[in-house]
Amino acid sequence: MYCCSFLSRLGVGMASMSSTLVETVSINYEDFNESFLTCGTCLCTYDGGEHTPKLLPCSHTVCLHCLTRIAASQTRDAGSFRCPICRELITIPRGGVAALPPSFLVNQLLDLMARQRREVIPQCSSHPGRELLFCETCDCVFCRHCADGPHSDTPCDHTVVPFSIALKRMSEILLYRANECLSKLGSAREAVASELRRLEAAASAADEAIDRHFTELKAALDKRHSELKSAAQAAATHKRKLLEEQLKLIDAEKAKVEAECSGLQQQVEVREVSSRAAALGARLGDAAALAEPRENAFLAVDFAHNNAQQRFAEALAELGRVRTSTTFPGLCTLQLESACVCGLEMVVVLRTVDYHGEARSTGGDPVTAAATLDDAPLPCTVTDLDSGLYRISMRPWSGGAVCVRVLVFSRGVRDSPLRAQVLPAAVPLRVWGTRGSGKEQLNQPVAVASSGNRTHGLGLRKLGCCPLRQYKPLIIISIHYRPTPGHGSPPTMRRGLAVVHHAGPVRLGGLHTPLGTLWRTLRYAGLAGRSCTGIAVTAEGVVVVNWRTKTITEINSEGVTVRTIRSERLVEPVCVAAHAASRRLAVADNGARTVFVFDTHGNIEREVGNGDLGLVGGLALTEDMLVVADVAVRVYDSEGNLQTTLAPIPKGRGGYGGIAVEHTEDGWHIVCARSIRGRPALIVLEADGAGRLLAACELADKKPRRVAGIALLPKKRALLADLAGDCLRLHTYW
Repeated sequence: MYCCSFLSRLGVGMASMSSTLVETVSINYEDFNESFLTCGTCLCTYDGGEHTPKLLPCSHTVCLHCLTRIAASQTRDAGSFRCPICRELITIPRGGVAALPPSFLVNQLLDLMARQRREVIPQCSSHPGRELLFCETCDCVFCRHCADGPHSDTPCDHTVVPFSIALKRMSEILLYRANECLSKLGSAREAVASELRRLEAAASAADEAIDRHFTELKAALDKRHSELKSAAQAAATHKRKLLEEQLKLIDAEKAKVEAECSGLQQQVEVREVSSRAAALGARLGDAAALAEPRENAFLAVDFAHNNAQQRFAEALAELGRVRTSTTFPGLCTLQLESACVCGLEMVVVLRTVDYHGEARSTGGDPVTAAATLDDAPLPCTVTDLDSGLYRISMRPWSGGAVCVRVLVFSRGVRDSPLRAQVLPAAVPLRVWGTRGSGKEQLNQPVAVASSGNRTHGLGLRKLGCCPLRQYKPLIIISIHYRPTPGHGSPPTMRRGLAVVHHAGPVRLGGLHTPLGTLWRTLRYAGLAGRSCTGIAVTAEGVVVVNWRTKTITEINSEGVTVRTIRSERLVEPVCVAAHAASRRLAVADNGARTVFVFDTHGNIEREVGNGDLGLVGGLALTEDMLVVADVAVRVYDSEGNLQTTLAPIPKGRGGYGGIAVEHTEDGWHIVCARSIRGRPALIVLEADGAGRLLAACELADKKPRRVAGIALLPKKRALLADLAGDCLRLHTYW
């Protein structure tokens, strides 16, 4: 008999098994035998002899021995007896009690228990008749009489079960694992068979493509063959026609001469003879003219006049290729290139490897991708970088959970599906500068500009900077705000530009990107009055606008003034844009509500806006386009005609704090920093066409307090001048 502690530990052991196994219950053999396999009258165990179980009409089971004794003891009615269990009257059949039907259920239980005892319950070889036990903790077999140590009768923490149950459990685990292995092998076989079928289909498609292409080539060759033969036949026909015509003329002249000569010997008239002789002399001249063939017989086909045949042979040798791949999708990985931000491009990079885990160096694999945003389809694009890498790009326009599934050869890669959470706002990649006058400190930066690749006028080579191919220099105006009595009141903060009157130092500094190294500080007379509010990069250096002195000054890298522009039309110039190639300048004047365009000589070439503009917060100039941002982004052509108005902001709700333009394969893009109801954001607009919104991201996390300028850097980065935060913030805008 098994103790309760064994049963409880059995349950614990079973709970740790795989959930697919059914929990078994240990039943006490003696209790089962007494309840179901023992005669309730004589308490003897049923067997196949004297104690054969008999089924009475009342459904009770009594052994044959008891029924015989009960039937023999009946004196009143020898043909019947009462059931010893329920006392129901039972009629004895003709053959006696032995003719009563056997209890088939009891007989089956007897057979089952006999098999179980024989097959599943092995006995100890040292102690016959003793059932073996199994300790799952120690992984050993023993019986109660040979047990010692932790397996004695004293309670312990070991899990001990009957060996029959352990054997059955192990058999079930073995069977389960075998079935699982067979299932996986079956799936693997089906996958390989499916790949073989796809290979056969691909091979057939390749054969068809080769046949189709070479059929087209043969058709082109036959066409050229026909063209050359036709050309040769046409040339021969033309020559033949001319020669045949000449031959006919010769034959005609010959007939005429022969006619003239006929009968000449019989002619006796001297004058007639003289006349015919003169006529034949004239025909002699005609015959001499016909003696030379008017056309020659030269006709040849030349294939050596150029290297077309050689180029054809070379092209034919390079025509077509059979592409295969060693990519193993199960080992390929997906990696998110950057954080997912609402409105910005999300890029997932697929890295392909072969069966041995070696990185692939070529592309061409059939890669498919599907993305969802909160279970809604999200358009995505797969770009083959032809280096074993594939770029999967998408742009989620709202926050949520993104799921990207990638297949190679219609088989999932290892990290598929890739899941990520889209953030509602962008975090700056880096923040540079703090309030102060030190080397790495800024005081209210009011403008920032990038020189792109035009570095010759900035003296970077002389300053020992890093290679120009890697970095773009930045120019920042940093000013210290400390009002000085007696100099008038400064203009108010307008559209992200702080135009102020200062008494502290003014710095025009250059900064390398990546941020962190101040390479130059310029101080010059054009910064007098601490009122510089705009800056742009030119071919010579930089141009700065001063709202107080109403001057536009261009200086070189040494701080030497290249040119100074003054105009009585300027009232309150606040920002400037330059087109380096033509040296044209555009100056936004918030006092005149106009943008003035100056030519190379500093003369006003054009006025844009005619006093109808709002307070301008950003300006950009190209060869044939002027972009102005006040309460909207306005695009003008080279003649100053308004072409389109983009992304207007409701009156009093906010404004723009800086714009920049970039030229891409798809045309011009306008990058803007704007704020609506105190929520700053970076947006990218299409300059051409309908002015679609191409990208947008809010800057709510660690948001800038007031954007006063923007400069574009490589890798789709934008540097923002935070006037109120005394710092520069680096963000991704695409």
